[in-house]
Amino acid sequence: MIDWRLLVVLAPIAIALGWALFNIAQAALGQIQNYLNKQS
Repeated sequence: MIDWRLLVVLAPIAIALGWALFNIAQAALGQIQNYLNKQS
């Protein structure tokens, strides 16, 4: 059984981390696509 207080503390942190990773991944993909477009 997970303590709900722990969940209340961790949930926003997990969401923030996920959002940050998502944004970083999108930016990285954009950079890679720009690089590949310049190569051709």
